[in-house]
Amino acid sequence: MALENSDFPSRPDSLSLPVEDKGEGEEVEVATEAKASTGVFNLSEELGHVVTTETAPSPPPLAKVNRSFQAKLAEREATANQPRKKTQGTEKERGRFGWVRTRRKRQRYVEKNGRCNVQHGNMRETYRYLTDIFTTLVDLNWRCSLFVFVMAYAVTWLFFGAIWYLIAYCRGDLDHLEDATWTPCVNNVNGFISAFLFSIETETTIGYGHRVITDQCPVGTMLLLLQAILGSMVNAFMVGCMFVKISQPNKRAETLVFSKHAVISRRDDKLCLMFRVGDLRSSHIVGANMRAKLIKSKQTQEGEFIPLDQTDISVGFETGDDRLFLVSPLVISHEIDAHSPFWDMSQSQLEKEDFEIVVILEGMVEATGMTCQARSSYLAEEVCWGHRFSPMMSLAEGFFDIDYGAFHHTFEVDTPSCSARELSLAAARLDAHLYWSISSRLDEEPTLTNQAAKHPDSGSASSKGGEPTFIVGEMTDIQEQTGPGELNGCIATDQSESEA
Repeated sequence: MALENSDFPSRPDSLSLPVEDKGEGEEVEVATEAKASTGVFNLSEELGHVVTTETAPSPPPLAKVNRSFQAKLAEREATANQPRKKTQGTEKERGRFGWVRTRRKRQRYVEKNGRCNVQHGNMRETYRYLTDIFTTLVDLNWRCSLFVFVMAYAVTWLFFGAIWYLIAYCRGDLDHLEDATWTPCVNNVNGFISAFLFSIETETTIGYGHRVITDQCPVGTMLLLLQAILGSMVNAFMVGCMFVKISQPNKRAETLVFSKHAVISRRDDKLCLMFRVGDLRSSHIVGANMRAKLIKSKQTQEGEFIPLDQTDISVGFETGDDRLFLVSPLVISHEIDAHSPFWDMSQSQLEKEDFEIVVILEGMVEATGMTCQARSSYLAEEVCWGHRFSPMMSLAEGFFDIDYGAFHHTFEVDTPSCSARELSLAAARLDAHLYWSISSRLDEEPTLTNQAAKHPDSGSASSKGGEPTFIVGEMTDIQEQTGPGELNGCIATDQSESEA
């Protein structure tokens, strides 16, 4: 910070060193003793914590400096005019007081791996999760799913084991274990452990044959039927949940890859937004369909602020190009036209924009027949203007070889930095200029023909004098070949052509 431009209410005398001007060539004495007597002014204490200085240990003061005042002034001017060296590294924006201020990174709506970065909070109607308990169990993570799976069987086994033990205790079977004439409800049940083992054998239909129910216990018969029915329901429910969770096509999306960057370049003289998608497996995605969304906050004309507004990005829905045959990596193209949200966006505006492009690939897994969805996103800084994807397919002996090492590679191409609207207007002006220049030339030719027909003598005289001549017969051929509308600089209709 420059102290010369700082304004202080009271400037102490110790800030300025007393210098005696003795003219050129004279020595300048520094009043070090006066500085020590008056005291040093601490600038950092006066300004608080706004200015912090790090000072190195100062050398011992010199009583006299063997340099003239003019030499010091010349050295100071040379130091001020010398350009400052820029430090290598990333340039950081500085605030009002010189503090480093980094640009806030945009929070992703969808991560690169496809995970949606959204958390639901303050939900009071949690009972709705219990109405769809099957989907709730499937959506749980593996740790909770395994815990619920184990507890479902353990609780039912313990519950029915306790009921079997209670029946044996109420009938007095435990008191007549040594009585051979006593007929128990369940043979060889002499405690809670044996009743628990009988419950496991009944529900899992193992049936070792050592413990068996007798016909003297109607309550046990009804309990046996109830446990068999409920056990089958628990088996169907839990096995179904585990099967659906194992066969979920979420992991299939791990082999569907998107390029790290999207590019903007020209295709057929039109600006296009492009990204690449590929499938790493040999089993294909049946009926692959591509969609794209623009996530950007906006404000309506009435002043309503809409956060994370979603806008469709056409990737060939009208022409059917969004339906993919994903055998090899494909470059998905979005033509930036008048209906595109990037119609007015130039290269300089792209660097200032704050948006996110979400791409979604849907299809059916060929092996399981289940629908799979893969997602990814591109921020504004991940869109490369003036780049194109490197080719990655080559023809080998009997097959096409794909080099996935070049999947994310791009290279620079000549691309105008203006927006698609400006590029379209420039092309329209060029076409209009060429059209009117040709039509004006066609309008001049009948005029010259009429002048030559009206003044044949002057024409012959001028030809004798060495001036250029106009042949009437050739102009007649031109009039026969072209219609009257074209000679006037406009496009003739079918009716005007027939009349001509």
